Amino acid sequence: MKEEQVILVNENDEQIGLMPKMEAHEKALLHRAFSVFIFNDKNELMLQQRALDKYHSPGLWTNTCCSHQRDGETNIQAGKRRLHEEMGFVVELKESISFIYKAPFDNGLTEHEYDHVMLGKYNDLPNINKEEVADWKWMPIESVKVDMELHPEVYTEWFKIIFSKFYEHINIQK
Repeated sequence: MKEEQVILVNENDEQIGLMPKMEAHEKALLHRAFSVFIFNDKNELMLQQRALDKYHSPGLWTNTCCSHQRDGETNIQAGKRRLHEEMGFVVELKESISFIYKAPFDNGLTEHEYDHVMLGKYNDLPNINKEEVADWKWMPIESVKVDMELHPEVYTEWFKIIFSKFYEHINIQK
């Protein structure tokens, strides 16, 4: 199976090339990514626990799903594709904020991403892909913020960054 490619971008999110995903993470090159946040009518956020055999951040809690856009794919198309692949459902998504972050990991890889945040609504149970997701839960957004402050080690780096910088924006926009 051919390794998935990521879209290399500049600081203006303009595509400048393609590269195998692992190589981009090894070289810490800026590439396009997305993070999906799904809320229910009770203002709870659907969190996923990453599968235990993921190449980075295994077993950590994070937003509903995240990944990388494919060449020629819009942010919304990518978000819907990955939401279905990881969580087993698709909903309408709307783009919210975007930002650049860089997070090195203990295994020598670095996430350096131009991350596009998308929001959606869903009130049912997911049908999780166990190869991608170990577990899931609904959690009030205010409780996520408090728990993240008390137990930052159980959350992914990008999720903590989104919350610390953009909590107010995400909480208002949903």
